[in-house]
Order: sequence, then structure tokens, then C-alpha cells
Amino acid sequence: MKSSRRQLLQGSGGLLLGLWLPGSRAASDAVGKPESLVAAAEFKPNAFVRIATSGVVTLISKQPEIGQGIKTSLPMVLAEELDLRWQDVRVEQGDLDPAYGSQFAGGSLSTPNNYTDFQRLGATARLLLVRAAAAQWQLPETELTTEAGHVLHAKTKRRIGYGALVPAAAQMPVPKADEVKLKDPRHYKLLGTRIGGVDNPAVVTGKPLFGIDVRQPGQLTATFVKCPVFGGKVRSANLEAIKALPGVRDAFVVEGTSNLNGLMPGVAIVAEHTWAALSARKQLRVDWDEGPYATQSWRGFVQQADTLGPQPGAATHRRDGDVNTALQAAAKTVTARYEYPFISHASIEPQNCTAWWHDGVMELWAPTQNPGAGQNLVASTLGIPKEQIKLHMTRSGGGFGRRLSADYIVEAAAIAKRVAAPVQLVWTREDDLQHDHYRAGGFHFLRGGVDAQGRVVAWHDHFVTFANRVEREGKSILAPGSGGYLGGDEFPGRWVPNCLIEQTPLECGIPMGPWRAPGSNVFSWVVHSFIDELAHAAGRDPLQFRLDLLGQQDTVAPSDGRGAPYHVGRMRAVLQEAAKRAGWGTPLPRGRGRGIAFQFSHRGYVAQVAEVTVSREGELKVDRVTVVTDIGGQIVNLSGAENQVQGSVIDALGTLMHAQLDIEGGRIVQSNFGDYPLIRLAESPPRIDVHFLKTDFPVTGLGEPAFPPLAPAVCNAIFAATGHRVRKMPLSSSDLRWA
Repeated sequence: MKSSRRQLLQGSGGLLLGLWLPGSRAASDAVGKPESLVAAAEFKPNAFVRIATSGVVTLISKQPEIGQGIKTSLPMVLAEELDLRWQDVRVEQGDLDPAYGSQFAGGSLSTPNNYTDFQRLGATARLLLVRAAAAQWQLPETELTTEAGHVLHAKTKRRIGYGALVPAAAQMPVPKADEVKLKDPRHYKLLGTRIGGVDNPAVVTGKPLFGIDVRQPGQLTATFVKCPVFGGKVRSANLEAIKALPGVRDAFVVEGTSNLNGLMPGVAIVAEHTWAALSARKQLRVDWDEGPYATQSWRGFVQQADTLGPQPGAATHRRDGDVNTALQAAAKTVTARYEYPFISHASIEPQNCTAWWHDGVMELWAPTQNPGAGQNLVASTLGIPKEQIKLHMTRSGGGFGRRLSADYIVEAAAIAKRVAAPVQLVWTREDDLQHDHYRAGGFHFLRGGVDAQGRVVAWHDHFVTFANRVEREGKSILAPGSGGYLGGDEFPGRWVPNCLIEQTPLECGIPMGPWRAPGSNVFSWVVHSFIDELAHAAGRDPLQFRLDLLGQQDTVAPSDGRGAPYHVGRMRAVLQEAAKRAGWGTPLPRGRGRGIAFQFSHRGYVAQVAEVTVSREGELKVDRVTVVTDIGGQIVNLSGAENQVQGSVIDALGTLMHAQLDIEGGRIVQSNFGDYPLIRLAESPPRIDVHFLKTDFPVTGLGEPAFPPLAPAVCNAIFAATGHRVRKMPLSSSDLRWA
């Protein structure tokens, strides 16, 4: 089919606007070239706004939806600038497509990376519609306004819907950047309000949305069995016996690679349905070569860490002043050892992917946080050109960083290459817990000192962490796991005159990956628990101690001149507001206590106060959590933002209370929620107060910033209630009886 752009737009009966998102560009550059917006014979969703002649407006959500609400919030930005009523909007999930620019959900970056561009796109579309109406009515565009999907002329009381303007608007030239004016936030009707998630009705009624719900004609089911020891390989397996079982279509060895985060070796079983696949799996017998990591254990790691902790670190990330001399001169000193285990992401929807190898194309349906990484891993591992890999994004039943990895995607693709049909790979819960890409455990050996005025004069943290051996530029090195690098600027680095931050890696064969609020999810607990120890050693109020430590500077620049400065004023504001709203300083009886903490994480400034009750027997109840957050000048969806903060608090509390994996013989001991419990409803705080400070700073995300301060706030509250200092995660391993 050959047609001009005008013929295609007229024939399709719609106005199509596209946007490329390479960063901050002018509005004229942000609207895609007309020729790139359409395919020869069909429309493909490589644009963000479609307006039909019927007036129906369809907005494309390009980011992966993993429960964080981005499928609702980013289209809200478009709808606001387009002056649309939300009930008149249709939202569609976009697939992986280079026309959309970057597509990933991680680091709380979806909102800050797209907010301004989406504002500009919506405003550009609105201006085109206004100009179309101005041309039709032969009126100055300055006299026209928009409202609820219509262009209005107040003087003549004319009113025309966007749908009626489609043919004319489609022919309008793209306006110049300086001609596009964004709406005044004072006139917002959608942004900052509570809007329910666009998928909510389908979620609560059980409609198919998630990767595990995908069904294709002739679809088969696969299960994939890997060595229980990370890095192990298949020596032999009873494949012929498995192939003879009812419903089994095939069974074969996947040789895999040495990439701990990629396609690992294993045995695939493909069957007509789930029951046949899992029944055959129970009869599978594999002789494993368990490899070099079969002797590793958590107990052994603890012994190594305790040997290394008192020694100088392998790497020094910050050295200011003379810590040893300052500690000798300090009025009070504190020494502490903090420990936390490996933990799993444990998303409720286990890893899964549906793959279909047909006509030279690998077609994939996956709940992924990073579809581009999945495409790249499949291409590099299986030798399929990227342009022959088509990936459809489904909604994810939780991610928390796990679905930034793509091992389950490449596993499904490798199996599909052997099968002449669509095949769905679904991990069991045991697979999910025992073959995760874990949040690394760690050990912090701390020394601190305060002077006679109660000021911090010395800080020393030797961080012993976990690392995998990798080849880079021809060299074998130990690379710390994701979130396992303790930077020299980590608070209170830059604030303490005598500061030493060191790190030593422990080699392991355990795959590690991003875990919600990487790094800060545990650094905050360690740092703000130890700050609390110093405050009590100095005999000072923990709130005022922190305010004095922050100081009166406006901002503190990064040491290396790169990265965002730390805005002290914003942190002071959230800290003081949280304390005020929580009733900080009002007396509580023995057994009840308040704890406070703050964290600058993923561009957000957050402070929390936890109020707890601990019985004499050590039973903990978190009664109330007060959260104050500064994430910039605009909350996009108030309902979604509140849910994100509340979810962070509950997730962080469950992690603090229960999450723990043991390692024996190079394998994970825990296998299901029976021995890896999640937080229960009765354990959740009955009251979580969420407050946002609106400031004149760029809009940022919220999936991670509210997570880190919860653990130290609760542990500091436990100390205030009982005198018991928690230095080991999870709480289930601590005796909380009154000291």
C-alpha cells in the first residue's frame, strides 16, 4: 500500500502525534517526524496521542507497569495539558518500540525522565487543535481556550469538540518551541488529584493482564530446572523417561552460559499443560556438576567478615582528617557491628515469559521492568538480530528491581527455539526464591566519636560486602553486587571532619541484582541507627542531634563534582515537619517509643517517625508511622503517591521483620513462603500518615525514596521503648525483651 501522509491521516480518521524522548528538547523537535509515525499498511503504537473523529482520545503508556501506577500517572500529564476529562481518555500499554525512547521502570526514574516531555507533547497537541479551530472560525487563536476536550470562543459562545477538528489539525505545521505554552499549575484539574489506576477494575475482577495470563493459540507450557548450586551444570538427566510421560512434548538440556544473571544451564520440560510439566518435573533426575561454589555458606561468610572487619579495608572511598586521633580525643565513643542477610524480591507473580519462534522472529510476552535489556540479552545469547525480536509488555505482579533482569526471558526464548509453538515458561515459587538475583547481605564495622558538646567528630565505617568475579577489559575483578557500593559521599560523609569510609569485597557465586532502593535500603538502617547510638551516647535528643549534624548550609556539593548536590534545607524541612506531625518530644510510657530517621534516596527527601509498642516479652507492634516527603513541585496522582508511600512503609517493615535467606552448600535453604514469610495484615501499622511538602524543585519519582528510613526509625523507636539496640536484620533474629 502506497499513500501520502495526508491520505493516510484522512483515511484513518484520526490525529496522530508522536514523541521522541532523548532528553530535554524543544517542542518542535519532540514531535516525531510525520513519516516515522505511520507504517505502510497498519498503524503501530509509536506515538502517544491518538484523537479519533468520534472524539475518543487514546493515550499510550510507554513505561512498564509493575504496580507503581505509571500507566495512569504519565497519561494524566498528557490529559492535563490537553484539557481532557479523565473519563474521556483511553489508555493503552505500548510494546517495546524505539519510537518511545527509553522504556524501563527502575530507580524511580519514570516520572522525572518523562514529566517535562509529556507536558510539552500535550501542550503541543492542544495548540494544534486551537489553531485548527482558529482557522475554521477565522478567529485569532489568542481568543480561544480549551476545556473538557473542546475548543471554546467565549465572545461568540462557540464550542467545538476535538474530534471535529481532527482533519484540520492533522494538516497544521508543528509549532515552534517558543510558541508552545504549558498550563499554569493553578489551573490544573487532574494533576494533584486522586485518580484510580486505569487497570483497577480489571485487576479486582480477575481479567487477564499479567504475564502469567498470556494465552496464545496452541500454547504449550514449560518448566526449567537449574542446578540448586549457582553456576552448576548438567552432567546427565533421564530425558528419555521424561519424554515418555503423558502430556510431555519434549525434554532437553539447555547448555546455557557462565553469566550468573543470564541464561544458566538446566533442563527444560515442555508439555501440553501445567500439570503435565510439573508432574514430569517431579520425576526428573539430574546428575549435577555443582561447580566451584558448592562449599559456600552464610556461616562461612560471617566468619570471613568478622576476620576482615577489624582490618584495613581493601578500598578507601573517603578519608578526611585523622579518625584514630579524633576518636582518642573524643568525649564519648561507640563501636558497633551491623549485619544484614541476603533477601529475595519475592514478587507475588513468579517470573514468567511466553515466547514464540516463528517466521524468523522471536515474539515475546513478558512482565518486565526493562524490555530493552530483555531484547539485548536474547539477541546476544541466542544470536538473533534485535530487529527480529518483538517484545510485548504485560502488567507485572510486582517487580521491586527483580524484573530489571531478563534471565527468565532468555530462558523462555531458548526453549521456544526448540519448539514449533508458543511456549509459556512459568517459574515455581521455589524457582523464584532459590534462583533470584538477590539483595546482597553485608556487614558494617563502625566506630564513632562525639566531643564534649555532643557533636560528631569522628566516623569510621568498614563495609564488608559481597562481590562476583567477572572479566572486564581482559582482567578478572571482583564486582560488588547491585547496591553494594558504599560511596564516599554517603551521609554523613562530607559532614564529619574526621571521616573514613572503607570497603572490602567477599567473593561469592550468588547472583545479585537491584532491590528496591538499592544501597540506601540498608545503608539508611545502618547509618541512622548508628547516628542514634551516638546521639544517646552524647545524651542528646535524637532529632536535634540530626539537625545539628546537617548544619545550616543550603546545599552540600558532591565531592567529585558530579551528581546532584545534597539540599540540606529540603532535608531539614521534612525532618522538622515529620517530628512536628508525629508529636516528637511528648512523653510515652515504658514499652512505647518513637524513633526518627531520614534519607535522601532516588532524588527524594524523606523523613519518618515510627511509634512502637514492645511488650516485656518482646512482642513488637508498630502503632504509627509519620512520613513527610519532598519530591518536588507537583504530585501527579495523589492517590498513587499515597499508595506508593504506604506500600513502601509496609514493604520495608516486612523486610525488617522477616526477610532472611540462609546459604548452605552453595544453595539457598528457603524454598517457599512457609520458611520465607511475608508481612501479614495484623503486623502492618494501623496508621500511616503521609504528607508531601510542595517545593520549587523538579518533579521526581516515589517508588523508592520512602522505603529506606522506615527500618532505622522503627529500630530507634525500639531502643527508646526498651533500651535494646537492634544491630542485626531481621528482627526475628533479635531478642526484643526489655533491657
